[in-house]
Amino acid sequence: MPRHLAAATLVVALAAPAIAAQASEPSADYPSHPIRLLLPISAGSGGDILGRVLAQRMSAILKQPIVVENKGGASGIIGTQAVARAAPDGYTFTLGGATTHMLNAAVYTKLPYDPVKDFTAIGQVGTAAILLVASNDFPANDIKALVAYTKSHPNEVQYASWGTGSTGQFCGEVLKQLAGASMTHIPYKTVPQVLNDIVAGHIKLGYVDMTSGTPFVKSGKVKAIGTCTSRSPSLPGVKSYVDEGIDFDRVFRWGLYVPAGTPRPIVQKLSDALNQVLATPEIKARLLEMGIAATPMSGEELGKLNERDIPAWKDVAKTAGVTQD
Repeated sequence: MPRHLAAATLVVALAAPAIAAQASEPSADYPSHPIRLLLPISAGSGGDILGRVLAQRMSAILKQPIVVENKGGASGIIGTQAVARAAPDGYTFTLGGATTHMLNAAVYTKLPYDPVKDFTAIGQVGTAAILLVASNDFPANDIKALVAYTKSHPNEVQYASWGTGSTGQFCGEVLKQLAGASMTHIPYKTVPQVLNDIVAGHIKLGYVDMTSGTPFVKSGKVKAIGTCTSRSPSLPGVKSYVDEGIDFDRVFRWGLYVPAGTPRPIVQKLSDALNQVLATPEIKARLLEMGIAATPMSGEELGKLNERDIPAWKDVAKTAGVTQD
């Protein structure tokens, strides 16, 4: 064989394994086709709006469409379980909140997914508080006064939330268990129903999400009693549980997640895109309107915090008697 042909053959032979390895590496050309963001919540909800805002901006960065699909029901269990069972290839991810990745594990003893082991966190989107509001004629104006009032009127005060096992009910139970408030939970189906009944005077007290409740407070239709568990940037003058000395700093978080086993380079690409989106002033302002503080955090940190906080919520659920199969 001529010397130059032999040299060329050797170069090709040496390069072939590297080319083959690159071709077989799933993250080398990721993403090469549309990605699915599966939301375990109903269309039109606060989480749905948040997911669609993120999808639109991340899509522009990743240069592939992100198709949003709603799969709500059963406190987010149906959609979240579907993501846990999806192929770990980066083409299916989800937006998870306190309910899907902490509280469900506290309520359901036979949850069909493990919020820690079945997912890899892409990163934190932000933190959000839950707002405790009351009718304008309710005798208490803040958390301390509310607790004192319920103690002097045992078993008389009722509070609403958007359902048994909801974030709102958990906030009420924390107030009962750690501050000694004497209140009875009345479960509603939706936050708008809670707000409308408080305005109408059918019930005096209730927990709602910041996005829905803030406009009612600012318009004077209801008054803000406090926020659970941290302060909200939407109503910075309203004191939180922690401000009032209630020692329970488990924060409610929104985060993005992929199925466990997704290659690290793919997770990193999604994380980089998320962080680019959250760094823009426009998105920070948009999240603030929704009662969410944009607080980026690595997937590793988010996963560790979820794992840390689940046992605390399990204790609350057990004491409240809301656990079920």
